[in-house]
Amino acid sequence: MKSHILLAAVSSLVISLIPGGVASAAASPRTISWAPCPEDTTAECGTLKVPIDWDTPGGATVDLAVARRKAAMPAARVGSLVVNPGGPGGSGVDFVVHGSSYFSAELRGRFDLVGFDPRGVGRSHPVVCSAALVRERPHPLIKNQTDMDAWVSFNQRLREDCRARTGPLYDRVSSLDVARDVEALRAALGDGKLTYYGVSHGTLIGQAYAERFPDKVRALALDSNFDHSVNTASYLSTTASQTAGAFDQFVTWCEATASCALNGKDVRAFWKRLLERADRGELHEPGLPDVPLGAYELVDTAFAGLYNPNWAQLAELLVAIDTGGPYPVASAEKNEEVRVSTPVFCQDFHLPVADYTKYASLLRRQAPLARDMRYSPPALGRIAGCLGQPTPIPNPQHRLRVDATPPILLASSLNDPATGYLWTLSTAEQIGDEARVLTYEGSGHSVYGRSECTIGAIDRYLISQSVPANGVRCPEAQPPSTPRRAGTD
Repeated sequence: MKSHILLAAVSSLVISLIPGGVASAAASPRTISWAPCPEDTTAECGTLKVPIDWDTPGGATVDLAVARRKAAMPAARVGSLVVNPGGPGGSGVDFVVHGSSYFSAELRGRFDLVGFDPRGVGRSHPVVCSAALVRERPHPLIKNQTDMDAWVSFNQRLREDCRARTGPLYDRVSSLDVARDVEALRAALGDGKLTYYGVSHGTLIGQAYAERFPDKVRALALDSNFDHSVNTASYLSTTASQTAGAFDQFVTWCEATASCALNGKDVRAFWKRLLERADRGELHEPGLPDVPLGAYELVDTAFAGLYNPNWAQLAELLVAIDTGGPYPVASAEKNEEVRVSTPVFCQDFHLPVADYTKYASLLRRQAPLARDMRYSPPALGRIAGCLGQPTPIPNPQHRLRVDATPPILLASSLNDPATGYLWTLSTAEQIGDEARVLTYEGSGHSVYGRSECTIGAIDRYLISQSVPANGVRCPEAQPPSTPRRAGTD
């Protein structure tokens, strides 16, 4: 068991072992037949049939799972709000059925909330792989050429296994493919134009949609953006910098907050000693003396606590790791999901590393930016998990080419460890005049729901297309004490 007990997996995709059906080619209107959802009959569920290969529309198809909660105020209804909760691998169906309270009552009143499981995810013909093979995944931190060779070999075996079990859909699960599905969903819902909220990896879907279907955009709220122009070096450097900044905020909070379990200590010195002990092999999982905790796992644990953020729980956990004692709330946060790098990410980002010499050079270059945190564990895990990925990939990085859309709202926290503020600024610069930036002057991943200011700004934009002034800022609010549902990158 890992000590990543502060939130759900932040850098990987659940490998579902429940196969879905891929249909043979069939030419039929793309419609959705709605019925009460089995889990909650107050919501409606259905499926939308789309081509596996949009460039071969007469070929094999896949059924996408869709869920809807109708607007609570029908007389004031604006239309449908299509949502994607990130991941990659997050279920939009589950989000609408079980987590729609993430949105304000005003937004739920004015829109039909519509979530979908992207192709290859959840109920939409999930990518399936051998669980036994997944358990053979090498350690994410590569230490020599032998480790790198092991990753390349493992990734090849995993791709072959997953492709054999999943079928042709395996190679067509990029965010560009999903954006084309979203256009079919918009048409099936009967909306003339798309209103969309995507968080984290879901912003890539929105960006791709804006590029491909600019005349179909009504409003796109993209919360905590990925920068789809980064190469391997800039990906590592930006993720390292944003992780370090998030750790700085934790230290500042802890030193100023009496309730912090590390208050009164030199937090950076405490953390440095803890890392040194991890390097020497002296640490173990809290309450599990037979399960070692290395430096990478320790940094990954801290990253998880910075994500929401859950600063108070992180401080308690670090004390438990230091003392070797049990962590008192661990049982409430256990996660039994199998986690691997997702084929979605590897089809959206080509992050090659030629050999271990180049890898070591990249680590040295990003280390001063990462400071106390050494590196961003999710970034290293994704780079390792995509080594050897065949090219060209379906949705390669490029500078965005967005033109003639209505204003697009990009939101970001100043201290987001997962999708940093610089990524949102870079994305806005690439989009150009159509972009508007909403800054939350606080910490954590995802902005909606942080404060009345962030909720109000995004709600007004989605409901009435009232665009905030570019550069509008919302002051920091108290960090939440419980995990947020959207955005699991």
